[in-house]
Amino acid sequence: MDPETIIRPPGRAGAWAGAAVYLLAVGLLVGGAPRASGTLHAVGSLLAAGLLVGLVRRAPLVALGTALFGSTAVVVGTPATLHGSAEPAYQGQFLAYLAADLVLGFIVATCGRRARLAAVGVSFTVQLLVIGVFAGGEALAVNAAIALPAMAACCMAGLLSRERREHAVALRTQEVAEAVTAERLRIARELHDMVAHSIGIVAIQAGVGRRVIETQPAQAREALRAIEVTSRETLSGLRRTLVALRQADGGPAAAQRSSLAPSPGLADIERLAAATADAGVRVEVRRSGEERPVPADIGLSAYRIVQEALTNVVRHANTGHCRVAIGFEREELCVEVVDDGPGPAVGAPAGHGFGIVGMRERVGLLRGHLSAGPRPGGGFRVAARLPLPAPVAAAVEGR
Repeated sequence: MDPETIIRPPGRAGAWAGAAVYLLAVGLLVGGAPRASGTLHAVGSLLAAGLLVGLVRRAPLVALGTALFGSTAVVVGTPATLHGSAEPAYQGQFLAYLAADLVLGFIVATCGRRARLAAVGVSFTVQLLVIGVFAGGEALAVNAAIALPAMAACCMAGLLSRERREHAVALRTQEVAEAVTAERLRIARELHDMVAHSIGIVAIQAGVGRRVIETQPAQAREALRAIEVTSRETLSGLRRTLVALRQADGGPAAAQRSSLAPSPGLADIERLAAATADAGVRVEVRRSGEERPVPADIGLSAYRIVQEALTNVVRHANTGHCRVAIGFEREELCVEVVDDGPGPAVGAPAGHGFGIVGMRERVGLLRGHLSAGPRPGGGFRVAARLPLPAPVAAAVEGR
C-alpha cells in the first residue's frame, strides 16, 4: 500500500463516522460505568476525542459543538452529580472540557474572525453555565479557576500559532518580492550592458560611414561590415536572454539549450577589444598574475564591467586609446579600465545612464569593491576588485 494513502486524512464520510463513534463512546462510558469516578470518565472522553480529528479539519465549529456536547454529558452523568454524593473541592469530570478547549484553540488558529468570536463565546458560556449549575459551594470557585484559565491558555496557544503562521507567510511573500526585484534588476543590467555597448559602436560606425561614403568607399564598407557584425552579435545575445527568460523549468532540455550559448567571460575580452577598435578606440589588454578558471558569475561580471567601461570610453572620452588590465591575485580578480581622454565636449548633453549604477550592483552582489571617477592627470578610471574562491591546492594544504 502507498504510504501517502496510509497517512492521508480521512474523507468526509470518515470524519462524520468518527464524530458518531465519539458520541457513542461517551454514551457507553457514562451509561456503562455509572460507579466509576468522574476523573476516569473525563480521561476516557479525552481519549475518545481523538476520533474528532477528521471533523475538526473539515467542520471545526461542528466539531466544537460535538466536543461540548460530549463533555457536558460526562459532567452531567458522573456519580457525584446523579446520586447527590458529597462533592469534593475539585470534581475530575470537568477535565472532559479540555477536549473542547483543544478544538477551540484550533479554531482560533485557523478560522476567521467571526468564527473565532462565536466559538469563544459559545464555549465560555457553556462551560460557565455547567460549572455554575453542577459545581456547587466550594467546588464552584475551584473548578471555575481551573477550567477558565485552561480555555484561555488554549486560545492563547491558537493565537500564537496563527500569528506565527501569518508571520511566516509574510516573510515568504517578502522573499518572493525581493527575488523578483533582484531578477528584474539582473535582467535590466544584462540588457543595458549588452545593448548599450553595441548600439554605441553602431552609432559611431554609422557616423563614420555617412561622412566617408562619397570620398572613401572602402572605409565606408568597413564601417558597414562592423555594423553588421555588431548587430548580429547583439541579436544573438538578445535571443539568448529571451530564451533564458522563457525557460520555466531547469530540466535537461533547458540545460542543453543553455550550454549551446554560454555566457561571455574573461576569454572574450580580446574579442570585445577588437569590436571596440572597430568603433575607433584602440584597446590595449594586459593580463597579470597566474591565470586560472574563475566561476561563471565572476567571469560574466568582469566581462560586463569591461564592456560598460569601454562603452563609456567610446561615447564620452573623446580619445582613440584606452587600457584594460586583468589581474589575478590570490584572493581577488582585479579589473581596471583607464583612458586619458579629455571627456565630453563642452556643451555636449550630460549622460543620465545606468552604467556605473549597474556596475556597482554587479560588484556588490559578489561582495567586491568598485571605484569609478576622473583621474587626477586627466581621463577616467574604472577599477573593480572581485573576491575569488581559494585555489584547490591552497585549500588542500590548509587542511
